[in-house]
Amino acid sequence: MKRYGRITGWGKSVPARVLTNFDLEQMVDTSDEWIVTRTGIRERHVVGPGETTATMSLEACRKALEQARVSPEEVDLIIIATSTPDYLCPPVSSMVQDQLGATRAGAFTLVAGCTGFVYGLVTASQFIETGLYERVLVVGVETLSKAVDWTDRATCVLFGDGCGAVLVEASDTPTGILSCELGSDGSDWDALMAPGGGCVKPFSEEVLHNREHYLRMDGKRIFKFATRKMTEAVTNVVRASGLSWDDIDLIIPHQANARITDLAMRRLGVEPEKMMVNVERYGNTSAASIPLALCDALEEGRLQSGDHVVLIGFGAGLTWGAAVLHWQPESEVEELINVEDSPLLASLFKPVRNAVWSTQVAARARLQDMTMAAMTPIYRLQRRIMRK
Repeated sequence: MKRYGRITGWGKSVPARVLTNFDLEQMVDTSDEWIVTRTGIRERHVVGPGETTATMSLEACRKALEQARVSPEEVDLIIIATSTPDYLCPPVSSMVQDQLGATRAGAFTLVAGCTGFVYGLVTASQFIETGLYERVLVVGVETLSKAVDWTDRATCVLFGDGCGAVLVEASDTPTGILSCELGSDGSDWDALMAPGGGCVKPFSEEVLHNREHYLRMDGKRIFKFATRKMTEAVTNVVRASGLSWDDIDLIIPHQANARITDLAMRRLGVEPEKMMVNVERYGNTSAASIPLALCDALEEGRLQSGDHVVLIGFGAGLTWGAAVLHWQPESEVEELINVEDSPLLASLFKPVRNAVWSTQVAARARLQDMTMAAMTPIYRLQRRIMRK
């Protein structure tokens, strides 16, 4: 009998301290208007004393297990996606496994930047579908306030701290991930990185003096990559899932920048209510971004049992990952299909509708690329005039 990975529990954890754009105005040369216009971010959460990647993970995991009514001892595996662990060694996943009391669980940390949660969810589903494990905790968590240079206004305004976790359990009912795509374009590996502190340039007085232990980002390359991959990956996984675009109830993208989300939304032809956006409350929380948005969507009633949701992430590496998920947290009771509601006729037209939709998405993307290319010289001229 085929097995499926069903999400039965979820939970989030964010620090109590909130850092607003007005707070940042007192720290660096920026303004609330500048930040909101360019990113859509209004505030972000940052850790206080005693709060770490491990403590946030622990809280989110406990909530997820409580939601699923599963004890820590019943968990078989813990996957933590993060680029900001408490220590380089040991892995934060082992710390969480111990503190949670998951005495039977294996644990490992996964590093795939902002795409990490999607990578982790796909990995968990594979472990379950092969029959190796019954219950897997997947965590996306970041403490980015410790990784950004708070004197660099180009990056410090973007990031925040937080955590989201889900419990994936084995199910005999078809549900969970219907299709997925994981990718990497290592040719742009240096578009988002911390130059110092690793094996190439170990931590030293020079690294500290040059502030190379903090994140540095090439915003233009990230923007171009993200907008392209969001539309491509979403189109690919929806087509591969066997669903039509009309069957998709919600899209939960990585919350990096409202401009990226808006552009992808226009290319895909998505109504605003079909796209989950909460970047204004959290900023970019990297691997925590998608599970936080998932939890918020559930709290707001935007995701119901039986819905189909697309998760799409992109980030450092450069990596991307997308999945179409059938949301069925409780055991499904099979119902007889009314002959009048038979999906046979609709299924015959799905390939045609998908082909038309894919063509429309590609056409909109090409038109927007051409428009941006034509407008770039004008924007540059305007900036030169304003500087004078």
